[in-house]
Amino acid sequence: MDIMQVGNRILNEQAFSRLLGTRLMKLEPGAAHLELDIKPEFLQQHGYVHGGVVSYLADNALTFAGGSLFGDALTVEFKINYQRPAQGERLVARAKAETTGKKVVCCTCEIFCLKDGEEVLCASAQGTVLGKV
Repeated sequence: MDIMQVGNRILNEQAFSRLLGTRLMKLEPGAAHLELDIKPEFLQQHGYVHGGVVSYLADNALTFAGGSLFGDALTVEFKINYQRPAQGERLVARAKAETTGKKVVCCTCEIFCLKDGEEVLCASAQGTVLGKV
């Protein structure tokens, strides 16, 4: 089974990810790319994507990037910086491993909003992922 098949199996086992409609677009050792179409149910009172949805996508992308090096993983911690309101048609998260140890990996992630065919950076995150033992 190749890494994308494993990643899609894991994503499909996440009921919350299925509910939101998250897609794994790319998975390779140390890197992950997830996407999520923006639905009206994801918006807060100002019409922007709720920060919880943005942070969910960042957390999942970070863990997929780190987990790709260990086979499976759990997030130990993560931090997110919202840089502008998320709005548009789709959220795009690209994460990569920055430093790797025997059991942990530090990852970074950028989250973009796709609006009118243009990607706009809306948040960045970093986190520590623990290889599941």
